[in-house]
Amino acid sequence: MAKVELKKPIVDEISASIKDAQSVVLVDYRGLTVEQDTQLRKNLREAGVTYKVYKNTFMNFAFKGTDCEGLTQYLEGPSAVAISTDDATAPARVLSEFAKTAEKLEIKAGIVEGTMYDAKGIASIAKIPSRDTLISKLLGSLQSPITNFARVMNQLAEKGGAGSAAAEAEAPAAEAAAEAEAPAAEAAPAEAEAPAAE
Repeated sequence: MAKVELKKPIVDEISASIKDAQSVVLVDYRGLTVEQDTQLRKNLREAGVTYKVYKNTFMNFAFKGTDCEGLTQYLEGPSAVAISTDDATAPARVLSEFAKTAEKLEIKAGIVEGTMYDAKGIASIAKIPSRDTLISKLLGSLQSPITNFARVMNQLAEKGGAGSAAAEAEAPAAEAAAEAEAPAAEAAPAEAEAPAAE
């Protein structure tokens, strides 16, 4: 079998992984201990991120003609790739967090939703909370005013304030209606007397 035939399945595997990826991040893993590498892989797996080490030439062939083509300039030295199809910020977030404790881990660059970022850009993206966190914050902020309104209404009902407040609101309305009817009633007899006088 020729070397090209042996390499093609690996290139196809990389191509399939990045095809529907929301985020692809390249890292230099030199200097990580086996224990650190094992922990990094575990953290990425828990976040739903695929992490693999490939030869640069394989990644170079797989990246050509895709959104990831801009990453080929960073394929120098040992490279590993972290790929996420679900959460666009997960690889950047997990790798950046891990790099704080493992100084040897170097983020090279990445593609997030079709846009290429260098190491500083990936560090900025790492600060963005996950999609689930953002949704829960949004729901919490939407739910808070409703919960507060329900709590106030409940307190008014417990104190009997809601019934008395409603009664107080109805009393002025009834008085205003009675006052409006009284002048109308007085005007009606006056109109009835006026034609009779002619």
